[in-house]
Amino acid sequence: QVQLVESGGGLVQPGGSLRLTCAASGSIFSINAMGWSRQAPGKQRELVADISSGGSKKYADSVKGRFTISRDNAKNTVYLQMNSLKPEDTAVYYCNAGIRVRRLSLEADYWGQGTQVTVSS
Repeated sequence: QVQLVESGGGLVQPGGSLRLTCAASGSIFSINAMGWSRQAPGKQRELVADISSGGSKKYADSVKGRFTISRDNAKNTVYLQMNSLKPEDTAVYYCNAGIRVRRLSLEADYWGQGTQVTVSS
């Protein structure tokens, strides 16, 4: 069984920073892409950033230059460093990862439970 557990959310003032962490655990053979998405109240979930197994990164236009995604393959962990936070960044942030549990198994997409980020003065 595979689990993704996020941490690092909280309340921060505009202009502040937070670092989100997502650790994958369980029966894991390999992890392909990892990413972060967010969902604000009344809005659809949107992709924030993702990173390939080789380290290629993509960002939503709304966070370019402010957020940085990184990963530690040895720890099966992905990070999201969020700087210059704005009230519109307020959302529940979810991590996801494409994981194979065995060498010959198909890749499946796993999601964490989400962590709340609130940007407010």
